[in-house]
Amino acid sequence: MKYTTTTGRNITKVLIANRGEIACRVMRTARKLGVQSVAVYSEADRNSMHVDMADEAYSIGPAPSQQSYLSMEKIIQVAKTSAAQAIHPGYGFLSENMEFAELCKQEGIIFIGPPPSAIRDMGIKSTSKSIMAAAGVPVVEGYHGEDQSDQCLKEHAGRIGYPVMIKAVQGGGGKGMRIVRSEQEFQEQLESARREAKKCFNDDAVLIEKFVDTPRHVEVQVFGDHHGNAVYLFERDCSVQRRHQKIIEEAPAPGIKPEVRKKLGEAAVRAAKAVNYVGAGTVEFIMDSKHNFYFMEMNTRLQVEHPVTEMITGTDLVEWQLRIAAGEKIPLSQEEITLQGHAFEARIYAEDPSNNFMPGAGPLVHLSTPRADPSTRIETGVRQGDEVSVHYDPMIAKLVVWAADRQAALTKLRYSLRQYNINSLHFHLAVEES
Repeated sequence: MKYTTTTGRNITKVLIANRGEIACRVMRTARKLGVQSVAVYSEADRNSMHVDMADEAYSIGPAPSQQSYLSMEKIIQVAKTSAAQAIHPGYGFLSENMEFAELCKQEGIIFIGPPPSAIRDMGIKSTSKSIMAAAGVPVVEGYHGEDQSDQCLKEHAGRIGYPVMIKAVQGGGGKGMRIVRSEQEFQEQLESARREAKKCFNDDAVLIEKFVDTPRHVEVQVFGDHHGNAVYLFERDCSVQRRHQKIIEEAPAPGIKPEVRKKLGEAAVRAAKAVNYVGAGTVEFIMDSKHNFYFMEMNTRLQVEHPVTEMITGTDLVEWQLRIAAGEKIPLSQEEITLQGHAFEARIYAEDPSNNFMPGAGPLVHLSTPRADPSTRIETGVRQGDEVSVHYDPMIAKLVVWAADRQAALTKLRYSLRQYNINSLHFHLAVEES
């Protein structure tokens, strides 16, 4: 199947600049559409599942990701060698790298993602907040200014009112974040946040925000195309986290009234249009106990938890990505996107529950999973006998279930997790029972 782009070019071959379950996920849709897939792999991944699944596979260097999956030049070179017209970055690695999106553009390769300007604008928290406020998207009260003096930051914290959150401007993954509950501890927490921000991002600039107590992490899936259209595919609740990493996600968010759902979706579409967004993106909101919501950040890529959205809307978001990258319009209008049932996703990690869930590496001696069916998806990048590498993220799979309502979906998730036989299972069961 050929997709003609706005420039009159076809996508008949796509390079997936990633590994593991997301690489396999993209390849499955490419195969369904008759688009050839090209894999790249490090030495550690020579015998991995995504390499076997692809139509072509190319080695791009040693195990450390800096020398392989993060090497822009090597990936561009493989795209040229294999004559792939497009690159799908998956998530992580180069997916939100403006420089890589620019490089693809310069080389005449379609980057399956938003324009570089959207990645740039949404990548810096202070910039994204001011764009959102101007677009009428609710934002948390805060200070995102240039003056980084202790005195100025402390004054703003007092104006906003404690508790406040100190956040690294360049941050992500919970690094450089501190909650300050009173003026007395402000200085100490500020210095601590700055040290961590400097170490992780080589930039110690911070912003101050009102801390929302008992918050919920609710995010909206959006899609934009090259024709100025944008839609939302409802929301996901990703509040179950550990070390600021999501572990169980669900869609739709429980207990949200239809009018709040509509407001959330429309705010997310305004956010997408404000940066001329193209492709799949996620607008993340923080929601308080009264269902007031505030813009937090935008992830300019496909999210790990996109399957729960697919389950409740009956869509294939990777197919949408490919179609939109090729210049087509969004396949459905807003009115045609309907919400049915409830879905959960549990991330399956290679971790040791007896050792504070530290990542585990080594061979998967035994792996058995629940049986996949239309309402149970096993998104994985490993098979029994495969080696879990110490060099990459310990998430090896995702279990996604759908049922007619939330309680039935939760029952199904518990049942399916018990059938998932790998060492880090205990943790997911513990979360589900709580």
